[in-house]
Amino acid sequence: MSGSDDDDDVPTLSAHTLAALEEFYNETRTRTEQEPGSTDVFAVGAVAEDWKMSQFWYTDETATRLAEEVIREAGEGGRIACVSAPSVYQKLKQGVVDGSHLVTAVILEYDRRFAAYGDDFIFYDYSEPLALSSSVPEQSFDVVLADPPYLSEECLAKVALTIKYLSKGKVLLCTGEVMENLAKELLDVRKCSFHPKHNRNLSNEFRCFVNYPSKLL
Repeated sequence: MSGSDDDDDVPTLSAHTLAALEEFYNETRTRTEQEPGSTDVFAVGAVAEDWKMSQFWYTDETATRLAEEVIREAGEGGRIACVSAPSVYQKLKQGVVDGSHLVTAVILEYDRRFAAYGDDFIFYDYSEPLALSSSVPEQSFDVVLADPPYLSEECLAKVALTIKYLSKGKVLLCTGEVMENLAKELLDVRKCSFHPKHNRNLSNEFRCFVNYPSKLL
């Protein structure tokens, strides 16, 4: 077969497909170049929202405000646990919020894509609220920020058990306003004036609840 015949038989890719492949290869190369367990700021944010897994992420303004709040309350050298609140975790790790370098943060998530964040990732299934890694000591976080993945009494009750296990005392809960009474009963939190917003318009009104005096919320 002639060289020209060979060229005619080679399948060609569209410009869109070639661009997608290039993006994939670039992302793969970036991940492999990082040290194992690294949470380099360039890698943080690579995991995108997946609403099919009940992930509804905050707007940039809300994520920043909540990050500022937990940094303030954790204090220098403080430890922060983000329970089902990846957009706030990303803000903390990107280093774009003042004081973020003074604290450490972990992300508790069911979505194993977040394992890309190395040792900061703790697999979490709210249906087994205390089945946490043995590397997570009780009451080891200065602030626990939680956003239960489902708006149900069962989910909130189980996430509350996780919060109580993790927290040294300070709790910031983000959930639907309809859960106010149960949140008060389970965690002794009160509603803040701040209204958290999401990238997607949710039908339920969301609010923040804390068990400490907050100056930012």
